[in-house]
Amino acid sequence: MSDIIRNPFRAGLESGCTQFGAWLGLPDTITAEIMAGAGFDWLLIDHEHGVFEVREVLAHLQAMAPYDVAPIVRPADGDSTLLKKLCDIGAQSFIVPMIDTPEQAADVVSAVKYPPEGRRGMGTSLARASRWNTVPDYVTRANNEMLVIVQAETTTAIDNLEAIANTSGIDGVFIGPSDLSASMGYVGQVSHPEVEKTITDALKTIRAAGKYAGLLCLDESKIAHFEGYGANFIGVGVDTLLLGNAARGLAARCTSNDEVAPEAGY
Repeated sequence: MSDIIRNPFRAGLESGCTQFGAWLGLPDTITAEIMAGAGFDWLLIDHEHGVFEVREVLAHLQAMAPYDVAPIVRPADGDSTLLKKLCDIGAQSFIVPMIDTPEQAADVVSAVKYPPEGRRGMGTSLARASRWNTVPDYVTRANNEMLVIVQAETTTAIDNLEAIANTSGIDGVFIGPSDLSASMGYVGQVSHPEVEKTITDALKTIRAAGKYAGLLCLDESKIAHFEGYGANFIGVGVDTLLLGNAARGLAARCTSNDEVAPEAGY
C-alpha cells in the first residue's frame, strides 16, 4: 500500500525559509524536467495563461515527480469542476487567480477539500492522488495536505484583502503585480511607486493575518525589498522569458545585433 505524499510546498513554507520558484508556460514535459532540475524550490504549472489542458497538467506533474521541487498548479479560474479534476490528478498546491472577495475564497477552499470541510467529490478509485485507492485513509487525510493560495490582483481584492486573508482554509495570498497595476490605472507599470506601495502594504496585511504572502518579481534588484516586507514565496522567472531572453541575447552577441531585449517586469 502507498502512503500519502507530504505536500512539499507546504513543508517548504513551514521551514521558514523564503521559497523561490518559477512559472511553467511551455507544455513540453522536457522543459518541465529541465526546470525541475534547475534548483528552484517550486514550479508553477500555469493552466490560466499557458497552453495547458488537464492532461498536460498531469504530464507535467508526472515529469516533475522524480525531482526535488514542489509543484503548484494555477487553474484558469476557481471553477469547482476543474479544481476537482486537478485534485484527482495529484495537485496539492493551488494558486487561484482573480479572487476578489472572501466568499470567492471560501468557495475555492470548499472545492478542493472533502466533507465536512468542503464539497470535493469522491472518486478515489479513478484518482492518481490516492494512487488509485492504495493510499490508506486517503479521504480522511488529504485535506491536511491541500494548500490553498488565492491571487489578489485587482483594487477590489486589495480593498477586501484582510477579509480574504482571514477566510478559513486560506493558507496564503499571492499578489499579481501585472493585473494589479492595470486595475490601478497603471497598465504595464508594475514598478510605479503607487503600485509598489500597494504591494508592500498588501504583503504586510497578509502576514498580519498569519498567512503566507507571495508575488511574482522578475526584477532581481527588487527581490530583497519584497522579501523584507514579508514575502514567503517569490516567483523569479518564467520559462518562456528565460528561453526567449537567452536566445535573443546569444543572437545579439553573435550577430552584433544592437536590438535590446524587452525589459523584465514583475
